[in-house]
Amino acid sequence: MKFADICGQKDLKEHLQRAIRHEKFSHAYIISGEKDSGKMMLAEAFAAALLCEDRRGEDSCGVCRSCRQAEHRNHPDIRYLMHEKPNTIGVDEIRRDINDDIVIKPYASAYKIYIVDEAEKMSVEAQNALLKTIEEPPGYAVIFLLTTNANAFLPTILSRCVTLEVKPLSVAQTKEYLMKECRIPDYQAEVWASFSQGNLGKAIRLASSEEFNGFKTQLTDTLRRIGQMDSWEIAQAAGELEEQKNAIQDYLDLMTIWFKDVLLYKAAGSEDRLVFQDEAMIIRNQAKSASYQGIERILESVEDAKRRRSANVNLNLTMMLLLLTIKENIA
Repeated sequence: MKFADICGQKDLKEHLQRAIRHEKFSHAYIISGEKDSGKMMLAEAFAAALLCEDRRGEDSCGVCRSCRQAEHRNHPDIRYLMHEKPNTIGVDEIRRDINDDIVIKPYASAYKIYIVDEAEKMSVEAQNALLKTIEEPPGYAVIFLLTTNANAFLPTILSRCVTLEVKPLSVAQTKEYLMKECRIPDYQAEVWASFSQGNLGKAIRLASSEEFNGFKTQLTDTLRRIGQMDSWEIAQAAGELEEQKNAIQDYLDLMTIWFKDVLLYKAAGSEDRLVFQDEAMIIRNQAKSASYQGIERILESVEDAKRRRSANVNLNLTMMLLLLTIKENIA
């Protein structure tokens, strides 16, 4: 992984590259951000650049032996902590994979990099064990703690690490990447870019997911027909959604994007900024038949359904009420 290959994150990349250029970097970093937001890519780009045999400056060459090993994750001086339990990183793992290993000098490079993914899962005992190493690390060691929740760390850990926060990309940046690198049509890229809310990894994963694409198709089919659906059909649609309860949050988020498109078209009378470009005719018709109050009522009902889901209210009843509210306000 090279810094040049990472989309966005200009400030973070410049910070890390400047540290490499001047050889003035911290021995412990916390990189915080959503799941799939690029934390691992930043840590791996730093490691590859620092250990690159060519050492041309701020980025790895990508072709030397060290860079090839880094790319394939078999570099002897880039160590990944692999925790055995899915929800906890215990003290024994920290001692074995970092504390006991860090006293061994690098095998092939001047530095040794440790990358701990999902570091928020460290127990208090594990953090205290790591603290001793962070306080007095060997000069050749750099530790990266990747996390979705920096608040899970002890204050003593936070005070001894440089914290970098991964920022969401813009919709335009995400869409451009999906179109250029993943060869996704523009109208589809717009949906995934908007839905992912700046999380490029999430956008890439969803765009390549047949299951999620099928779920999106189910949503658009329902919203196309809902004005003509009778009560039995709505109850049937709600029952089908209940069977896919693990994906309901995604369904509701897509529904929010859809009706924001309806509201946007009603206000602007233009298709240019719609997310669901491929459904423009249906959105236009719904915008013409619905009032502003009706669209707002639908959006409020979607948010209410999200709250009900979080409170474990009957899902079938929740989705049926939501679909009925939509039908009442766009017919």
